[in-house]
Amino acid sequence: METKSARLTILIDPVKKEAFEKLCAAQDLTPSQVVRQLIREYLEQHGVTYKTKSVIGARPRRKSE
Repeated sequence: METKSARLTILIDPVKKEAFEKLCAAQDLTPSQVVRQLIREYLEQHGVTYKTKSVIGARPRRKSE
């Protein structure tokens, strides 16, 4: 589990930002939760490991990946 947080600042088109925030709210998620999940999935997709990666509940990789 992470012990500290770091800030990531991104620039995004205001129309996409509004649509993203509305979708997150409709799913009862914060934009930060969704971005963190997207980052975890991107790292996993590319086989990147990192110090705070949780092994509990991790999905087993398929052999074709």
